[in-house]
Amino acid sequence: MNALDSAPLLQVEGLARHYGTQPVFSHVDLRVQRGEFVAIVGDSGVGKSTLLNCLAGLDHWDAGRIAHAGVDIGPMDEARRALWRRAHVGFVFQAFHVLPQLTVAQNVALPLMLLGMHDAQGEAQVQEMLAAVGLAGLHERLPEQLSGGQLQRVAIARALVHRPPLLLADEPTGNLDPDTAARVMDVLTRQTRERGAALVLVTHALAAAQRADRVLRLTAQGMQPLG
Repeated sequence: MNALDSAPLLQVEGLARHYGTQPVFSHVDLRVQRGEFVAIVGDSGVGKSTLLNCLAGLDHWDAGRIAHAGVDIGPMDEARRALWRRAHVGFVFQAFHVLPQLTVAQNVALPLMLLGMHDAQGEAQVQEMLAAVGLAGLHERLPEQLSGGQLQRVAIARALVHRPPLLLADEPTGNLDPDTAARVMDVLTRQTRERGAALVLVTHALAAAQRADRVLRLTAQGMQPLG
């Protein structure tokens, strides 16, 4: 293994976030390797979703550093962060965020369109991802014709179709029944591991967290190993 392979894909040092004068979390340190699955748990209101948004460059932080593959995203302006995010990050939300006016295939293809990949290879990647998440043959359906579990699999396919090295998932099973949640987690973990992506999952669900290589608890004072 060379130095590049052994260096963390994601490195967080001394991260802190406040709402006004109210501290949310501070002293957060986190290192995630390529291909590693890390779950983050914690009490409601401690800022788990806020932390994930910071890791994606979607929210600001008040102190500390976030680096992806050695590149500090802190000094980037919003335009540069957006370009960085398009190329390097996939995000799965609890509420799916599937666009209702687009077909399944069009929703999944969105990251490729933003990257200017409108060619046959891009179309092949969409079809490959739909088959991988168990949605082959449903590419022309609209979101209103799908179940909650199917919608979340569309979101997973969309997050992974451009093959990002980092996948962030915010309570991806929170709106699903236990059986559907288990199937969605099967797809999420299998697809990220097959692609060698790092996965950071925020969840209240113990069953989902137990699938991770490491489980960490976020507190107001920082990150702690669970157990």
